[in-house]
Amino acid sequence: MSTVGLYVPGDGPAHRAPAGAKLLVLLVAVSAMLLAGDLRVALAAVAAAVLLYPLCGLAPRHVWRTVRPLLVFVAVIGVFQWYAADAQTAVRVCAQLVAAVLLAGLVTLTTKVSAMLALFERLAGPLRHVGVRPDRVALTLALTIRCIPLVATAYRNSREAYAARGLRGRPHLLVVPVIVGLIRSAEAMGEAMVARGID
Repeated sequence: MSTVGLYVPGDGPAHRAPAGAKLLVLLVAVSAMLLAGDLRVALAAVAAAVLLYPLCGLAPRHVWRTVRPLLVFVAVIGVFQWYAADAQTAVRVCAQLVAAVLLAGLVTLTTKVSAMLALFERLAGPLRHVGVRPDRVALTLALTIRCIPLVATAYRNSREAYAARGLRGRPHLLVVPVIVGLIRSAEAMGEAMVARGID
């Protein structure tokens, strides 16, 4: 399960809090952690983020599902930072990244997409004076959120077909099927929008 665009129903304080307030707290917390630039603060932020999940009514598995896609990326950054600086810097940077992703995931899991899009539409309101339609901004964000899982689905379907044909050791063969699958999804989405009068 991806955390992108997936709201986990609940009635805890985090679920009831307005989307704007949660984004503001996220911004302040991550900014403070980065400005502190301290290993102990970064590790404490990771521990606090992990503890917040059950406190907000989320199962521990959501912590793993949020961090899992990041592991390879974190490992690469850690090795680079260790080579460019030192081990302490590497651990600090990786901890900051994990903490930021966990906190952002917490906001995503406790906030309905509709509430988030309504917030962005309100924030884009002043752009109306320069010819930008706030509803189109919200639509663009909605399509972006919807298309991220589509990419994962297209890749998974192509990988399963690749394995079913007994192919091994040639991952570049997945590129074309994934692109074709995404183009078909985009065409279907475009036709659906036109059918509903969205140009």
